[in-house]
Amino acid sequence: MRKSLVVLDDTRECLNAIRFAAMRAAKTGGGVQVLAVIPASEIQHGMGVAEVMRAEAYERIQAHFEVFAKWMRDRPGVEPELVIREGEPATELLAQIGDDPEIGIVVLAASADSSGPGPLVTRLMREVATLPCPITIVPGDISRERLEKIT
Repeated sequence: MRKSLVVLDDTRECLNAIRFAAMRAAKTGGGVQVLAVIPASEIQHGMGVAEVMRAEAYERIQAHFEVFAKWMRDRPGVEPELVIREGEPATELLAQIGDDPEIGIVVLAASADSSGPGPLVTRLMREVATLPCPITIVPGDISRERLEKIT
């Protein structure tokens, strides 16, 4: 099954990317894979402390994911898959794209900030010629109504 890969993070625009990916997957019969990355800097401490921090990060991600997963199941009728990786977000995103041959498209949301589209979009645009799949970039401030119309 062709999957849309979308990143779950703490950004405001993440919601638009998830909405778009789920609505497109529902209309095309595809799946949604949600990638969450725990930055290595969040868990680099002594061994005992690192394990506690890692467990807390996994719990936080699971809870965050479940909010979106419930919406995806209830509204567009898509059963999402969660993948959690540790490391630098852009590097782990590229690694996940390479590791899963069923990923047919990457859906990212651009930041609405005047400082630029965000680090993930910027990094992937540098790698776009070598990616095995296309990228869809969703405007960070696009309305839910507009997303529903275009999917």
